[in-house]
Amino acid sequence: MKKLLLLVLTLFTLNVMAQDTTLASVSTDPLLLKLTQFHTKVATMNLDISTLKLDMNWKKITKFATVYGAVNGGTSLSDRDVFSVTNGLQTETVETPYDYSVILGVRKIARMGYEPKEAFKNGQENSFSDASTVGKVKGFEYLFELSYVRQEGESYNNQHHFLRYIDDTYILKGEYLEDGFADIKYFETSQRYRHKVESLDNLTFLPKELKKGKLSFNIGAAQRIAEPYGYDPLAEWVLDNGSLHYTFLALEEGYSVDFTNPEGIQYLDPSGNVVATSTEVWEAVVIPTVLADYSEKKRDELENTIQHSLIVGFDYYLYTKKLWLHSWGNLMPYHYDAGDEFSYHKYNNDEQWYDYSGGLIFGYKINKHLGVFVEGKYNKYWNREWHDFSLGINYILF
Repeated sequence: MKKLLLLVLTLFTLNVMAQDTTLASVSTDPLLLKLTQFHTKVATMNLDISTLKLDMNWKKITKFATVYGAVNGGTSLSDRDVFSVTNGLQTETVETPYDYSVILGVRKIARMGYEPKEAFKNGQENSFSDASTVGKVKGFEYLFELSYVRQEGESYNNQHHFLRYIDDTYILKGEYLEDGFADIKYFETSQRYRHKVESLDNLTFLPKELKKGKLSFNIGAAQRIAEPYGYDPLAEWVLDNGSLHYTFLALEEGYSVDFTNPEGIQYLDPSGNVVATSTEVWEAVVIPTVLADYSEKKRDELENTIQHSLIVGFDYYLYTKKLWLHSWGNLMPYHYDAGDEFSYHKYNNDEQWYDYSGGLIFGYKINKHLGVFVEGKYNKYWNREWHDFSLGINYILF
């Protein structure tokens, strides 16, 4: 009734203002003046209510979220001595700087029953359940995390962000992953229909205890934006006999060979520095670096491609104090071929392929003393694979 009254007053006021009467004549009419003032008051009240609702929704979205930042470090590889006898015995000590990570993030993901409650987050927690398709609760969940990591002397920029909305009948998710260590980077969105299995009693092959779990299936579409994985920049340099014309490639990249020294040949980098004085060193040390730099440069020159795929999956969750099992899987069996120059179809003989991901978290307390656990996740997208796992046994003495 309130909305109807507000709509009528709005239309009435707009109609009056749209007439040929002047603003002065409207302001002199007591009835119109009162109606206009009443409309303004109601509209202001409605705006205040909308602002209040927006504020309340924002509080709901951020409630129980955790903002964290941390610096972690530790010893890396120990120093090692490298010996050379080219000009007599020479020793060089190779030092690897200490490992560290700088992490900043914010997350709101409901803690699963099997996950321990942490006093503080340092960003190094290996929460396998973050990769699951379905969380513990319905509604919005999110993770935004940036990290700069140095490991064994190599530095990486890592990012992992996702926002998902879970409902009884559908799942919406957007995710960005950049893992420098695994050399994978992509942005993915998916829209899925979700079907919850009401009862597992009809699945006779399941043990009685596992029939208490919650199982759901999903199907939908996924869109991924990434560099053209599968593209081989070195393919154009391969000769008919299968060998690689690496010296000519190095010359094209600015390297040069100096034969003026009668005592031996010298190989120079684009800056004119001598990088090798023998063919053996040139082929074993310099050329691998040239090929790696060239491949990275050529891939960076290409634009990202978009891949549309069909996606199907499942999620199963069971938790008791004695047994817990959480498993999920996703399969992309079909990918639309748009005929792009750098489509992955071209690198796969114009055939379809399977991209998939999954995870398993299992724990079982055999008795008061003994318990076992297995945790892991695995991903394969295009020609990239990355995974983590952990398994073990606990025995409590008392």
